[in-house]
Amino acid sequence: MDSNPALCAAIANHITTNPQQRITFAEFMEMALYHPEYGYYSSDAVKIGFKDSDFFTSPNLCSDFGELLAEQFFQMWEILGKPVPFSLVEMGAGQGLLALHILKYHQLHYPDFFTALEYIIVEKSPALRQEQQQRLQDFSVRWCNLEEIPPNAIAGCFFSNELVDAFPVHQFILETGELREIYVTTDSNEEETCSSFVEVTGEPSTPQLAEHLDSLGIDLSQNAYPDGYRSEINLAALDWLSIVADRLQRGYVLTIDYGYPASRYYNPRRSQGTLQCYYQHRFHDNPYINIGRQDITAHVDFTALERWGEKYNLKNIGFIQQGLFLMALGLGDRIAALSSQQQSLSQLLQRRDSLHQLLDPTGLGGFGVLIQSKGLDNTEISQPLLGLTLPE
Repeated sequence: MDSNPALCAAIANHITTNPQQRITFAEFMEMALYHPEYGYYSSDAVKIGFKDSDFFTSPNLCSDFGELLAEQFFQMWEILGKPVPFSLVEMGAGQGLLALHILKYHQLHYPDFFTALEYIIVEKSPALRQEQQQRLQDFSVRWCNLEEIPPNAIAGCFFSNELVDAFPVHQFILETGELREIYVTTDSNEEETCSSFVEVTGEPSTPQLAEHLDSLGIDLSQNAYPDGYRSEINLAALDWLSIVADRLQRGYVLTIDYGYPASRYYNPRRSQGTLQCYYQHRFHDNPYINIGRQDITAHVDFTALERWGEKYNLKNIGFIQQGLFLMALGLGDRIAALSSQQQSLSQLLQRRDSLHQLLDPTGLGGFGVLIQSKGLDNTEISQPLLGLTLPE
């Protein structure tokens, strides 16, 4: 296996210096992905794309994904009365491809909007930030931490594509009908190596876990939930959304990711949760191998984002599948126009395949798109967003 020995040693040290000789899975995932020196996203281990990479995202397929999002952002600007500046805050910008596609499209098609636009990137990974800065050097882009944005400073839109799934999650399991948390410790019978991490269960580290499930109406005491049922709770998303809502004065929050409403997320038949690891375009469910060399993700509970958003004065505007969202923004017209384009057959087939992948309900097209708003008056809220406007 291809784990980072220095990272494994750091995690093991964190465990052995803990009074209980264990850490929550959320702490383990945080270190595996975001350790300042050795974490997957902090080092040059993260690889996004098709060749010699671990996974790809919608912007890797074609520029259309970003261009259609750009149409939605332009309409948001119009609805808000064309404020200057209109701040687009991209959180977790990957390689910077999505930003590049959005900015190029606005520059070409909406020069007035482009002039009014303030593009901000919030990026935790030093390696990815460096790649973004190189790719976007021809545009005016500002990088900062989310916490550095003052309260009520943003008129515009906070948005993310496949960000929330990489937040560290707490894992829980049902044991004899009781909610127990999954912790990570080291195997005392082995030397402190990357193969020595094992799971143990114990009392929940915080009452927030049970409170979270209660707030969603999830009753694990029902006989429908089998003993050994396990899943995840993303408390980090709560903290993230509270900061985003605090920084947004008026405008929108647009979240694109793979996930489910709570009723599907915590369905008794999904008895092993949603945790997945991505390594060299293969996925599996073992986070204790390839430590620091693989991505670790969990699906997003969109009901939780909606409920938490309401607590922070974010109004739910709509939730829709990515495929339908992009079709409403004009992807169908782009597919229909393929036959009239002057391209070679191979280019035509490749482009058609890319566009259809954005629609595929079993893949990217099945992702969820959640749009929330804050500070809009009744007239602004009454104007339907293009991406949520489905044909009759």
